[in-house]
Amino acid sequence: MTPTFIVSSALATRDFQDVHHDRDLAQAKGSADIFVNILTSTGLAQRYVTDWAGPEALVRGVAVRLGAPCYAHDVLALFGQVLSRSDDGEFEVEVLGRNGLGEHLRGTVRVALPEGDA
Repeated sequence: MTPTFIVSSALATRDFQDVHHDRDLAQAKGSADIFVNILTSTGLAQRYVTDWAGPEALVRGVAVRLGAPCYAHDVLALFGQVLSRSDDGEFEVEVLGRNGLGEHLRGTVRVALPEGDA
């Protein structure tokens, strides 16, 4: 996670909290550095699944819980597995995001594929 990515994604999601763009203030509040906001983490989980499912996939739901923070210069690795597939072509995919501190995020993404692709 580059500082530029963390700052720009926070601003793009209209999250102006200083801990996402000001290292000195983040450290004064007890953080090691600036860190990724929840909307960015949620978007990364969603993007992970849509990269697997393809450009025609429709996201039907996302539920993410955060754990360890994801600081500037951390490497975030995402992993996933299909939990279920419905008769109408909707998949529920579990997503896990880990960094050097442990589990950053865990959640599920429900995605529908166009008829014939499932």
